[in-house]
Amino acid sequence: MKTSVFDTPAPLLSKNEAGQIALKYFGIKGIAESLVSDRDQNFKIVDNHQSYILKISNAAEAYDVLDMQNMAMKHLSATDNNMKLPMAIPSINGDGIIQIESNGESNWVRLLHYVDGQFLKDVYQSNDSLFELGVFLGKLDFALKGFNHPASKRPFPWDVCFVDFLKTHHYKNIKDKILVEWFMNQYEISVLPLDDQLRKMVIHNDGNDYNVLVNKNGKTTGIIDFGDMIYSYVALEPAVCMAYVALYKDKPLHAISQVLKGFHQSFSLNENELKSVIYLMCLRLCISMTMASYRQSLFPENTYLSVSESPARAFLNRMKSENLAMWSDKLIGCVNA
Repeated sequence: MKTSVFDTPAPLLSKNEAGQIALKYFGIKGIAESLVSDRDQNFKIVDNHQSYILKISNAAEAYDVLDMQNMAMKHLSATDNNMKLPMAIPSINGDGIIQIESNGESNWVRLLHYVDGQFLKDVYQSNDSLFELGVFLGKLDFALKGFNHPASKRPFPWDVCFVDFLKTHHYKNIKDKILVEWFMNQYEISVLPLDDQLRKMVIHNDGNDYNVLVNKNGKTTGIIDFGDMIYSYVALEPAVCMAYVALYKDKPLHAISQVLKGFHQSFSLNENELKSVIYLMCLRLCISMTMASYRQSLFPENTYLSVSESPARAFLNRMKSENLAMWSDKLIGCVNA
């Protein structure tokens, strides 16, 4: 892989530096707290009773990708103002994205609204809450219909349509290589022939349990982290969410069917899209496992990178012995029930 946000180290600014940036460029005087992050560096800035997120982007991140995120959130807010989103806050000079020089590199910086709520990972996921989660994601994509941005069509490893990453990755573990190749073969046999029947649009592409926010009643209220936005299959949106919901379930079929049913209610999928979801879901977990292993080898100090690696591997090994076509039929049956 060429130098990218995936093999470039995350920024290493101190909390003091983050606070100075917030004050100098955004006029926000507050205490900075470090937050876990993947390829960027994030800080929570607390100014009296108001909280913000200061995002220091990876040095390899493109301005256009950040602009796409800001424009998408602005579009969503204008289309459906019931969603809680981390909207960008302009700098003192009116810029949504600024550039700083630190530690010998340039980084793009944004200040976002802090979105209150509990993460999905921290609450009990009932059938009703999983259905509402699917409904929320369907509304999200419905609101994104018509949104376009040049950066959405970039080659991107987290897009299941871009399988070069999986094909060219050097697997140190031969069992992982065999596992991924098996699911890629399933994808090529069962999804690619349907490609012209699978609609594409700009999607969030990362509705995992670390990004989805719920209220005290378990209802999904918001979503954060638009960094993986991409122009891809509509069906990939629920598939990504279902992938992470499935990881910790002993009997995942019913749980993921609730997510899909909810999505289908607010953003109707055609028969071929419904049929493809289980394959997209498994391929997404192949990417998750492979990317975690790859980046953990580069940045072993960042334990957040491997949070889904082992569960994804275990789940894929279980699914390899299942009949995916039968799972697909069962999901369609649950959705249409």
